[in-house]
Order: sequence, then structure tokens, then C-alpha cells
Amino acid sequence: MSVPTYDELFNPLLKALHELGGSASVEEMDDRVAEILGLTDEEISEIHRGNTTKLSYRLAWSRNYLKRFGLLENSARGVWVLTPKGQSTTQVDKALVNKTVKHLDLELKAMGPGTDKPEELVEEATWRSKVLDEIKKMSPAAFERLCQRVLRESGFINVEVKGKSGDGGIDGRGIVKVGGLLGFRVIFQCKRYAGSVSSQEIREFKGTMVGRAEKGLFITTGTFTRDAKQEAVRDGSPPIDLIDGEEFAERLKELDLGVSVKTEELVGVDGAWFESF
Repeated sequence: MSVPTYDELFNPLLKALHELGGSASVEEMDDRVAEILGLTDEEISEIHRGNTTKLSYRLAWSRNYLKRFGLLENSARGVWVLTPKGQSTTQVDKALVNKTVKHLDLELKAMGPGTDKPEELVEEATWRSKVLDEIKKMSPAAFERLCQRVLRESGFINVEVKGKSGDGGIDGRGIVKVGGLLGFRVIFQCKRYAGSVSSQEIREFKGTMVGRAEKGLFITTGTFTRDAKQEAVRDGSPPIDLIDGEEFAERLKELDLGVSVKTEELVGVDGAWFESF
């Protein structure tokens, strides 16, 4: 099957959130919906634009519509939650949801140009795509320096690049200090491409860790297949932390590296304060 449209995802998304206990991160929701629908790795990894997959793009719209329909809400930390109305709802009529949200759109437009447009609520992916486009323009040497900088800014020490792969990626190692007391040896691999990292690549990476590190970190500017994610946490093998392109862009934003966030200053006047004189 192909990836369903955003409104065909309403009910699978609701089912996923109910199964996950009423709250979930975007990644948890995307993975559970893919599992519910029985999508293949190829379908999950199909690109919409830039580094965003069709599935994640359409689910973003689906979440947006269900939020405005009153079934979902989200926190600043990226956790989505079923509202009381959502907790008692397991199925929706997509035609009714579309009609309700489109009516809200008309009301917003009637309020004038200063009103936020619904599209802006899901365009967060745009800046991430721009960040990844810039990274893909970098030379291998520049990408190497960027990865070292990100790791050092994230708390790694003794960061060393030990080798370079033929696809523009780098391999290296470092030490992460926990609480200033414990140190863990970490082997990392950073791959700069738009495709999906497979489970075979994760297995091969694990093979390089044996006897050399306690933890592994695999960074890609692309995505990971579902099997790759499962392989990363498979029992009986070294644990691997995975960071995909969107998470890498988010990390750059958090570290204030190449990504700036502008905040609007809202000035309010306290009339009661002046009246107190």
C-alpha cells in the first residue's frame, strides 16, 4: 500500500495514541502508526521534500487537524496528548473533521492578516530542511569539523576522528563524562546523505564496538529504517543511540550553532500600576 493521505491517518493516529497510553513523542506516534498500517521500510522512508518523509509530513498535518478539532494538544517539549474529548474518542468521521477545520480557517481569514495561518503550525520542518541542505553543501573536511564541534558542545571530550567512509561520513571516538565522575567510551559514526540507514549498517557498526567502547552513537543527515531502529536496541548486543537528520538539526538549534531563534517582544502597560499613584 502507499502512504495514506493526512485525513486517512486520523483514525490510525488516534489508535496509536490510545495504545501508547494517551501521550507520545512524534517519533513514537510515527512508528506506531507505521506498525498499525503495516507499512514497509520503503514506504516509511519515501521522501516528501528535503529530509521529510511523506509519512511524517502527512502525520504532522493529521495531528494539526485533530488538535484543532479538539482531540489533541501538545507541549513545548514535543509531547502530544489526548484531550479529555480525545480520550473518549476512538474513531472520527474525516469529512466532519475537514469541514470543522476549514470553517475555522475561514474565521481566521476573516480576522485579518495579523492572524496565524494553520499552515504555519506544521512548517517547522522547513527550517530543518534548510539546515540539512546547508550541511549537504559542506565539504567532507567541514562536515568533520561540524560533527566534532557538536559532540564537544554536547559534553564529549577527547574527540578523535579515526577514519572516513566513502560516502562522506566519518568514524571516531570520544569520552562522555557523567556527573564529572564516570567516563564512558563512545564510538561514533556520522553519515551525510539523504537516504535511510539500514539494519545491516547498524550491525556492522556494532561489530566495530566490541572491546573498544561501552556506547555507540550513529548520526545521519538522513533517516533510519524501522529495522535499523530495532537493531539499535536489540538485546544481547551493544546499545546504539541514533540521531537522524531532523534530530541533528534540532541539536544545532539547541546549541545555537548556525541556527538563530528570533523572539517577538510584547510590551504590556499596567494601567492599575499608574492609578496607584
